[in-house]
Amino acid sequence: MRLVKSVFQSFSWPSFLLGALFFAAALTPSLIPRGPEVQGVLGGLVLAIGYLTGRIIALIWRAADMPVLQGRLAQTLTIGAGVLVAALFVWTITSSLTWQNDLRGKMGMEPADGLHIATILAVALVTFALAFTLGALVAVLFRWVRKRLLRVMPERRANVLGVLLVAVLLLIVTRDGILDRVVAGLDASYEAAQNLFDNAPPPPTDPAKTGSAASLVDWAAMGKPGRDFITTGPDAAAIAAFTGQPALEPIRVYVGRANGDTPEERAELALAELQRQGAFDRKVLIVTSPTGTGWMDPGSHDPVEYMHGGDIATVGSQYSFLQSPLALIFETETGLEQATATLEVVHEYWKTLPPDNRPRLYAHGLSLGAWSSMYATNLFRLVGDPIDGAFWVGPPFPSGFWNYVQTTRAEGSPWVLPTIGDGSLVRYASKVADASQAEADWGGMRIVFLQYSSDPIVFYDPASLWRAPPWMNDPPAADASEHLRFVPIVTQFQLALDMALAFGAPPGHGHAYHAQDYIAPWVQVTAPEGWTEADTARLKAHCDNGVQVGCSNR
Repeated sequence: MRLVKSVFQSFSWPSFLLGALFFAAALTPSLIPRGPEVQGVLGGLVLAIGYLTGRIIALIWRAADMPVLQGRLAQTLTIGAGVLVAALFVWTITSSLTWQNDLRGKMGMEPADGLHIATILAVALVTFALAFTLGALVAVLFRWVRKRLLRVMPERRANVLGVLLVAVLLLIVTRDGILDRVVAGLDASYEAAQNLFDNAPPPPTDPAKTGSAASLVDWAAMGKPGRDFITTGPDAAAIAAFTGQPALEPIRVYVGRANGDTPEERAELALAELQRQGAFDRKVLIVTSPTGTGWMDPGSHDPVEYMHGGDIATVGSQYSFLQSPLALIFETETGLEQATATLEVVHEYWKTLPPDNRPRLYAHGLSLGAWSSMYATNLFRLVGDPIDGAFWVGPPFPSGFWNYVQTTRAEGSPWVLPTIGDGSLVRYASKVADASQAEADWGGMRIVFLQYSSDPIVFYDPASLWRAPPWMNDPPAADASEHLRFVPIVTQFQLALDMALAFGAPPGHGHAYHAQDYIAPWVQVTAPEGWTEADTARLKAHCDNGVQVGCSNR
């Protein structure tokens, strides 16, 4: 009881008002529409961050022996500030429905039917209470450590060492204790969910298929994403029916994480299976890096197989069982190593073949797969005997190559859809651009980025803690809100939450890349023979099946 009393006696109303100011700012729109529950969580978090910021400022102020207002003047200023903050909060929360519905309308979503103020406030207060309690427990731990340090050292030294000890303890407990076990548990649970070994469906009966009795890749160990990739997609009959021409059966090779102990083993197995199936006799060979779970997006692979009449082979190697956001944080190196090993092994063998008697070679990836594929496509694969091109979709914001390319954009071109040089090497596609327009014709290599202007996985910026991201300095994109404003700290948390919501955005927005939007970029990258704009329109109509991914009837 004494502990609870001491905690609430130290409650700072000026700091709470700063937090409420952050809460009011968090009600403004960002990249992805938010429902009342999500808005409440965001509001509670930034309220807690604002409160913590106020306490830190006050601590620094007192440590510097600066004068502190007290008595009636301090009380009057606090009440006056409270009235102003309350007025601002009322305005933002009543305007938030208009802002959110404006954004929802631009994404083709139904408008929200009410403010749900009670829900927003209730969820925000619960979130703040949890964060405040956690912070109070950390403060109690600090005081306990500090009290014991004071027995053997001066006060100032005890304060500094106490903060360091508590910070190190929290880091060890979370990073090397709780988080490690959580990640290991998640990885194991996702592995089980992929139906490895025990629950695998019957393998393909066609000996030419990956995972068949004749295949070098064990069907059960491949995992559900790999088995789905092998057993779906257009077959030769479907392609022939669409093109009106004889077609080949597309080659699809997939190696699951459980098919090998190391990235190199899985890469060598992928190469051997490609050779077994005759992949290097096809016109096109695509080396794809899957997403975190190992998923190969049918919305990307189905259309390009139609374009080339099935005369194409695609290979992917799994590196994780985690969902992409978790794999992005905890298994980044694993993805980079696997993508590098696979592309390196395939490229090295491909280089030994006569240039006029080998497939055109392309790199590809979506989301985390785009990052790892870019990493694998290093300078040595861009010079000498280079690959023919690359198509990267939704590249995550830390991607080194993507960041380098973005910073070379032509002056005046928007950050979300930049122009790079004369367009002979790199072009961008989006919901409103298909990468067909450029100052110059394509050169020997073709690289295309597909990114939606509302994708926070791409446009999150860690520096938004203190400065506006570059794209905020441009006029708003077609699916962005005119009311989006930069607020230090708050914008950081808005964009971070947007990343969690991006996968549930309507197809064609956020991180939900639509099959139709892959088609024109694939045409630009792989240049299918005899392909026309009418063919592109027909394939888009064929893939317009009302879902986000895939355009196969199987």
